[in-house]
Amino acid sequence: MINTKKILPLYIGLLAITVILMVMLYFFNKEVTTEQLPRDYEQIREEGVLRVAIEYNSNSYYVSGDSLAGEDYELCKQIERKSGLKVDIYPEMNLNNSLDGLRTGRVDIVARDIPITITGKEDFRFTEPVNRTKYVLVQRIADANDGIEPLRNQLELGGKTIYIQQGSPARLRIQNLSEEMADSIHLKEDPLYGEEQLIILVAKGEIDYAICGEITAQKLASFYPEIDFLTAISFTQLRGWALRKESTVLLDSINEWILSDIDKK
Repeated sequence: MINTKKILPLYIGLLAITVILMVMLYFFNKEVTTEQLPRDYEQIREEGVLRVAIEYNSNSYYVSGDSLAGEDYELCKQIERKSGLKVDIYPEMNLNNSLDGLRTGRVDIVARDIPITITGKEDFRFTEPVNRTKYVLVQRIADANDGIEPLRNQLELGGKTIYIQQGSPARLRIQNLSEEMADSIHLKEDPLYGEEQLIILVAKGEIDYAICGEITAQKLASFYPEIDFLTAISFTQLRGWALRKESTVLLDSINEWILSDIDKK
């Protein structure tokens, strides 16, 4: 026969331990859940640091002498002064890596020229436009290409191999163009090089065609007169910075700072 007087204290002890473990587990899960919440302006302000992924190129962010420069970099510094937050810059060539960093919370903003499209808005929020540009076909001029004239009609891209930066939104434009012309366009996404490096490869004759933003091509044409960028691939598009969809308060603040800076120009 079981001696309940001896077993009862054991049951009570086990019950107490169970209750303590349940309480600890509740607070542990609550703490983990809180830490995993997407960062918005409140969490950023508490830490005092705004994390920004930015592309390293001669337009966005680059080294000039013994200092840093670039349009996106300068705008980040303006935001730093206006917000009182410390802006940590994360240079990143690959757009996919930047957007992955946004999804995982490694960064709070991707500050680079990203077309503001309906497809993009399904995954991210975009700031007010920071500029506007269009995609162009980068190729060599005739004098630098054995006398072969540059392509001027998009229909001539059938069967050609075109290079883009990996993750570039230009991919969708090329795929649609290939469908429209009922011909194959061989698309190569480079995982290492950005638009500027692809333009240099065209200038040096290592590849024949690349697609990039007109602003970037125009800037590099002064250093590489071998290139031609007069053939448009897309209409002019508004470009903005990308944020997580949950960062609504941060977006409002960033827009206010961006617009106040643009108004001064």
